[in-house]
Amino acid sequence: MSEFAGKSVVVTGGASGIGSAIVREFHSAGAEVTILDLDPARAADLAADLGARAHSAPVDVRDRASLQAAIDGVIAARGGIDILCANAGVSTMQKSVDLTDEDWDFNMDINAKGVFITNQIVVRHFLATGKKGVIVNTASLAGKVGAPLLAHYSASKFAVLGWTQGLARELAPVGIRVNAVCPGFVRTGMQEREIIWEGQLRGMTPEAVRAEYVSLTPMGRIEEPEDVAVVVKFLASDGARFMTGQGINVTGGIRMD
Repeated sequence: MSEFAGKSVVVTGGASGIGSAIVREFHSAGAEVTILDLDPARAADLAADLGARAHSAPVDVRDRASLQAAIDGVIAARGGIDILCANAGVSTMQKSVDLTDEDWDFNMDINAKGVFITNQIVVRHFLATGKKGVIVNTASLAGKVGAPLLAHYSASKFAVLGWTQGLARELAPVGIRVNAVCPGFVRTGMQEREIIWEGQLRGMTPEAVRAEYVSLTPMGRIEEPEDVAVVVKFLASDGARFMTGQGINVTGGIRMD
């Protein structure tokens, strides 16, 4: 049997994109997976599609009360949480000199503050129960190197990595592991929006933008959500038992350090 059989896994932003691939990966391994998402209908549809051992609840990761209620519900229904994948994220794209306060706050509130609140609530559960739980946060290639037209997004993802490292150092003595994944150019709905925005800002067609992404990727293709999901599952596994505080590149070779 899989080591994940019967484990309680929570995935924020789990209704689409990388999140839904993570949900499917753990579900196929036998876990009880709860999808927390701002789009309750889409989350419920995914849970219904997966069937037994898949659950969903609405949540806004910017709102502590919303997260606390959802996580309390998971703990009550599943008897606890073993693995948290803090994956919810957004992006907007603009030249840095044209960014608005709203652009900055939107990215920071969901990508950075959302990870902080989600992690903190679940860590308190781990500590209260003595559970040696696992957290995997979704950062980005843009959290390793600043991305033009995405400076505010990069800042939010650098914050995720800094938080991951600091939290990992604090929790290592009690056996709680905290890592992050750093995806590259992933084929998602977010990417579809980004290639349109980038094309408009750079005077290129979306097709040319996507071709450039491929040319920048040594492995020669656009990354798929499943490429990220298998690494998330590994980081949550006993195979990664001596890994904590890491930001693992899943970029097809774009970033190698």
